[in-house]
This record gives sequence, C-alpha cells and structure tokens, in this order.
Amino acid sequence: MTVTGKNTSNHYHWGQSCDGWVLTQTAHLSVIEERMPPNSAEQRHFHSAARQFFYVLSGQLTMELEGEIHQIPASGGLEIEPGARHQARNDTQDDVCFLVISSPSTRGDRTDLDHEA
Repeated sequence: MTVTGKNTSNHYHWGQSCDGWVLTQTAHLSVIEERMPPNSAEQRHFHSAARQFFYVLSGQLTMELEGEIHQIPASGGLEIEPGARHQARNDTQDDVCFLVISSPSTRGDRTDLDHEA
C-alpha cells in the first residue's frame, strides 16, 4: 500500500478553472479531491450506477440536487443516489475544496444534461 495525497496524485483541470486530484481509482471505488474557484460550476448531470458522497474540506459547496439547493459547509457532506440529477457550484468568493467519493467509479457513467433541464 502507498500513502497518497494531492502532491503524489494525478492532477487534471476541468470546468471553469477547477482542479481535481485522483486519490484512488478502481472499478469499484473512486476518491477525488476537487477545488472550485469562486463563482464556478460543473455541468448538471447524473450517474446511472454510481452513488456519490461529497464531503467539503474547506469553503462552502452549493449542490443543486433534483431542483433542491443544499449549502454544504466545511466538515459537512451530502450523498447523491444513482440517477439523481445534480450540479455542484461555488457561489461564494472563496475557493471550495471537497472530496468526491463514488462507488462504483463514475468512469463511463455520466450523462450531461442541458443547462435548462
């Protein structure tokens, strides 16, 4: 086993200047640390098979889940069931950092939705 972290993990950019670090990625489990800068958002989408848990490390994450808005503070989390339409946003003026834990992995299991959906 190897200890992993942001300094030793695969880094990628996504969305509006957002960052991701893949902490572990298998067919059955994915753990990613993400950073969203102020006033950024991901595209609304859903996963057919994956169940996800978003856990906020710092800042405040806004999660739109099936039309309901949830404000997730640092040290708080929210579970997303398979098939649930959702969109993570940072509506604040500070970075938000969080973990996205998915089982099984979301690789190949994402359907993007129109912004109006």
